[in-house]
Amino acid sequence: MNPAFMRHFLFWLVVSFFLGSCTVNKDLLFKTPVGYEYARQPDSLGPSARLSPNNFITMNFFTGNGYMLVEMGIGGGSMLGGPSQGGQQQMMMMRGGGMQYLIDRDGTAKMPVLGRVKLEGLSIREAELYLESLYSQYYNEPYIMLNVQNNRAIVSPGAGGTAQVIPLMNNNTTLMEALAMAGGINDRGVASKIKLIRQNEETKEREIFLIDLSTVDGLNQADLIIQPNDIIYVEPLPLLAREFIQEISPVITLVTTSVSLITTTILILQLFEGEGN
Repeated sequence: MNPAFMRHFLFWLVVSFFLGSCTVNKDLLFKTPVGYEYARQPDSLGPSARLSPNNFITMNFFTGNGYMLVEMGIGGGSMLGGPSQGGQQQMMMMRGGGMQYLIDRDGTAKMPVLGRVKLEGLSIREAELYLESLYSQYYNEPYIMLNVQNNRAIVSPGAGGTAQVIPLMNNNTTLMEALAMAGGINDRGVASKIKLIRQNEETKEREIFLIDLSTVDGLNQADLIIQPNDIIYVEPLPLLAREFIQEISPVITLVTTSVSLITTTILILQLFEGEGN
């Protein structure tokens, strides 16, 4: 076997393995090219959250423009045993946290008495007023309180395997609160490179905001209100040396084994050639 051929074969074998399998920092997400133009910083208050399909909404319903709710708050415990059966049912609904309704894929929810009602795209306040206007046909001065049970956001605090889906129980959850709920920024996370990914309600396209919390100048940005389905991605610090070694270790092992095998084969061939002479 020609030694020059074996050297060329070994060289191209090593190059092919390096090009095909060496992918350092492959756990990084949402990479942006150099010079990428991020979206303009959103207002700290942000737009009002809108109801969307698959939302579970909880409704507390009262009549008399909330009179019963006020009486209960003052301490009118006797309302529970009052003469009205409807009053007892409303008390039970409030104590149980209200009734839950699902907004289906078509944007409607099946509501008592009303049937299917289109709620998609409305804010909580708009939905409350809209339902009150519809129920006013059947009840005197209806008073409605709505709450969304399954609003959530995704937070990746700066390292693979640490991302969390956090519930937005408070409609005014801030960026800092969301990060705190996810355990804070990871040791590998870069506080100056936090990407907030949000869907634009008008264009339905994803916008990316770059946020810097590494200095006190970022306090205003820390107060950004998180919207349902936001993605908060803290860019991790690249671990070039460690991951490079991890990537090339299998290649080095394979190449070393191949070299040993080829060397042994050459020696055996040379031995047989020597015996033949």
